[in-house]
Amino acid sequence: MHILLVEDDLLIAQGLVAGLQLQGFSLDHLAHAGAAEQALQLGHFDAMILDLGLPDEDGLHLLTRLRSQGVTLPVLILSARDSVLQRVEGLQAGADDYLLKPFDLRELAARLHSLLRRSSGRSTHLIEYQGLTFDPTTREVTLHGHAVALSRREQALLGALLQNPGHILSAEQLQDSLYGLGDGVESNAINVHIYNLRRKLGSEVVKTVRGLGYRMGELHEPA
Repeated sequence: MHILLVEDDLLIAQGLVAGLQLQGFSLDHLAHAGAAEQALQLGHFDAMILDLGLPDEDGLHLLTRLRSQGVTLPVLILSARDSVLQRVEGLQAGADDYLLKPFDLRELAARLHSLLRRSSGRSTHLIEYQGLTFDPTTREVTLHGHAVALSRREQALLGALLQNPGHILSAEQLQDSLYGLGDGVESNAINVHIYNLRRKLGSEVVKTVRGLGYRMGELHEPA
């Protein structure tokens, strides 16, 4: 799950990046509203964590503009503005959630998982698909009741495909879900991770849609 973090406090940002990466999130950190707006045009993100006191523009102005442009990305405001009126303003501007600083990292991660669950139309945090169960919180995977060990990148790839199993995701979208914008990525990295998923979960688990990308395929119970 690829998160855009827009936060100008470097210490807070470094702590968030380190902590959330340990919990399976992929993050890109930016400190300015203008850079964030540009990043949203260039990359694919599953959600945004937005501070309001940004150096170049108030975060509420950025959020209002994004919503007016039709951007539906789930947004969690992370701010020290703690009055009821300020929280109401944030939610009315288009935020999906509002968390006050200081905060507990576990609560932030839980709120992000909740946003992603709601945006994909699920009623529970578990993702179930044809005998496959994936827990985004613990990143545990079971296939027909048997635990399957996946690497962090394989977990992220499977999670991206399972968020919308009927949709086709391009190689670029999958790459954004696994790596940050500044990460060096080998040209065959996605193919390697897909190969490993097929080896561990079945040869048809990821369907290649020629010229378009990939989607979830079929999972067969062992004979």
